[in-house]
Amino acid sequence: MSVEIVDRLAAMFATTFCPAVPRFGSVGASGDLIPLAYATQALRGRGHAYADGRRMPAADALAVAGLRPLGLDGRDALALVNGTSVTTAALALACDAVRAAHRSLTSLTCLLVDVLGCDPGFLDADLLRAYGHAGAIDAGARMRHTLAGCTPSGSRPLQEPYSLRCSPQLLGAAEDALRYVDGVVTADLGGISDNPLFFPGGAGEAAPGKVVHGGNFFGQPAAFAADLLASVAAQLGNLAERQLDLLVDPVRNGGLPPMLATAPGAQHGLQGVQLATTALVAEIRRAAGPASMQSLPTNLHNQDVVPFGTQAALRSHDMAELLGLLCGSLALGLRQAVHVGARRPTAPRCAALLDALAEAIAPVDPDRPLDADVRAAARLLVTHDVTHDLP
Repeated sequence: MSVEIVDRLAAMFATTFCPAVPRFGSVGASGDLIPLAYATQALRGRGHAYADGRRMPAADALAVAGLRPLGLDGRDALALVNGTSVTTAALALACDAVRAAHRSLTSLTCLLVDVLGCDPGFLDADLLRAYGHAGAIDAGARMRHTLAGCTPSGSRPLQEPYSLRCSPQLLGAAEDALRYVDGVVTADLGGISDNPLFFPGGAGEAAPGKVVHGGNFFGQPAAFAADLLASVAAQLGNLAERQLDLLVDPVRNGGLPPMLATAPGAQHGLQGVQLATTALVAEIRRAAGPASMQSLPTNLHNQDVVPFGTQAALRSHDMAELLGLLCGSLALGLRQAVHVGARRPTAPRCAALLDALAEAIAPVDPDRPLDADVRAAARLLVTHDVTHDLP
């Protein structure tokens, strides 16, 4: 790609101009041809685009943004449409969103342990080192840091349900998987997915340049990574839902009222939220089926195998949004639990998280619609990192 086109693209990113691109159409095999073709056409002033958040003809959007239409020769045009940049971008955004939810759920698990008065012995460093998985060791260390100062109540079972006792193993495996996805994103961002590639020669005739035709546009690594990310999102979502179910059940929550209602029988408390989390988990599970195994031949059997990485990455990004709502639902439940009789956290970092939630969200008393509160809690969790002071 020419230097001029790179400079023009950089200038575009400094404005509100955004091409209007269809979500469906890419099979991720010869790059993201269809979405990138729409993006490139918009840069040329054709099709549609957004400026200042408004959809309009692309030529008008360029004018609003103070940009000139791109003039492209054959090589620049090919470079813009013949790579996996849409898949890579979607995977990077999805991974970032799932990682944020993973961080939130780790903190919320610690808050749940403290609020219920559980013994955090299942986080023992020697225990997790014996497990042998780096992610679990690191997750346990973060959780012990968050729970520093926690005093068990002495009234909980010796062995907690798996949604608590096995949380460092589950969260640790998710951390290992996220690190793998990070590696794929890093490789894709630093790699060249164009075709053909031109390699300049050295000095003299002994090392001539060459043009190599190949398949670097084949987005299989991102497809596999996105499917793994979907599995991570599904299991994290299941963990959040199971923890909320434990919290609202008087048989298992230490005698708190059912559904954490202030006046059981007269009020519903978190009943609607708990029902919604069931629906959200079901939707995440439905979407978690691997996209990369759905290969279909196309393009007159030239593209006889395709990875479907674009759809896998976009699907994972959708799942991450639902996962954030599940974390917000659990956070709302923890805030309400203390209001209806659970103990105040004894670990300072857990207490700080609860205080932040209490400041942002009023107690559910009396009943009210809670969708805005769930979203508020989800937003707060993204910005409130209780492990920010870890080395």
